Amino acid sequence: MSDKIDIYDDRGTLLESGVDIMALAPTTNAAIGKIIKDTKRTVAINLAGIEKGLATGKYGGKGRQILGRGLEYDIVGNADAIAESVANFVKVSDDDDTNVKVIGGGKQLLVQVPSSRTDAGADFVSGSTVSAAAVVQTIIDTYNTDMFDAPLVKGAVWGSYPQTMDMSGGNVASILSIPQQNEGLGFSLRNIMTNHVAAITGRKALNAAALSSIYEQAGMYEMGNAVGSFERHQLLGFAYQGLNANNLVYEMVKENGKTGTVGTVINTVVDKAIEAGIIEVDHKAPSGYNFYKANDVSMWNAYAAAGQLAATLVNCGAGRAAQNVSSTILYFNDILEKETGLPGCDMGRAQGTGVGFSFFSHSIYGGGGPGIFNGNHVVTRHSRGFAIPCVSAACSLDAGTQMITIEKTSGLVGNVFGSIEEFREPIKAVAGAL
Repeated sequence: MSDKIDIYDDRGTLLESGVDIMALAPTTNAAIGKIIKDTKRTVAINLAGIEKGLATGKYGGKGRQILGRGLEYDIVGNADAIAESVANFVKVSDDDDTNVKVIGGGKQLLVQVPSSRTDAGADFVSGSTVSAAAVVQTIIDTYNTDMFDAPLVKGAVWGSYPQTMDMSGGNVASILSIPQQNEGLGFSLRNIMTNHVAAITGRKALNAAALSSIYEQAGMYEMGNAVGSFERHQLLGFAYQGLNANNLVYEMVKENGKTGTVGTVINTVVDKAIEAGIIEVDHKAPSGYNFYKANDVSMWNAYAAAGQLAATLVNCGAGRAAQNVSSTILYFNDILEKETGLPGCDMGRAQGTGVGFSFFSHSIYGGGGPGIFNGNHVVTRHSRGFAIPCVSAACSLDAGTQMITIEKTSGLVGNVFGSIEEFREPIKAVAGAL
């Protein structure tokens, strides 16, 4: 089986041909490396939120307010000057890669601390902490804040930290959660809310799946799941599901999008796998049932992963709702296994994830919509990177049916991170770096 693929964008346009899958590894591909680096060093500063918090005396979230301690500072109106000052505070040298940009007419700042700051730390929090400290110092200097009001500025920016472990109620947002919230080794890049991914990519489903795939598969490398023969297995799945290799996802959605169902997508996956020689009939039962064998197990997994995403796009797209993504993941794989006698996507882990995910997202428990889940969550962490891309795609297709909407959770990070081309269109970025 060939390990060279062609990469197509979300419109089915060829971007790069003859790509060796090893060139897609996060350890090799420059665009993926930049996305990961920028994820760690980039934060969004809500200047409008800081201004409102200071004016109303509301600091730290959760209904906290100090009456009579408001400060009337025109933060948004002075956004350009604030951005210049913040840049001077966070930079290490005049020629480093510090980047501070005003977004949304002065309502937000994009801050990228220099790489030397994240390189000098054990983890990724300096993006948030250094930016927060720089914003506080800038406001104090700009408005000649005295020592009695300075703590109010700190509260408006940092929120309730350090009384809480994170910056609860603050106005500094990273798409990465704090390290204390990771479920285990290597989960940092997997701990990103799917609503965030959908917002960053402008609700373009295939790009959302691609960005999620990049984070999930980079997590696989970080936690040691892509060593030896497993590396090829992960990269094939990443290529076909996350990067629309050989236009497979696009073609399956196009063939099934108008009148298709999860079941017809399964038929298409099996037909294409047979046509490509990836699977073939091993023997026929007296009933006429065909038992298949895989001539290339990892390539079969890649086709199953692509089919799982295509089934999600067809099913959730038809309903314009993200809620059924968990049952789509579950039953796509359940029926695929019954159809072929072969393991479904991710050797059964995706199907198992769908079982718990269905329960926690909208069954008896009903803890929240798919948009608040991530690859670090207790019920979705089990798949090796192949479930969450489908969830991000489904959230992109949602027409406002979630209890916890993208606008509520991800407006700030969507505006700021979505202004960076590599984040907004990751498929083109990865192909462009080859």
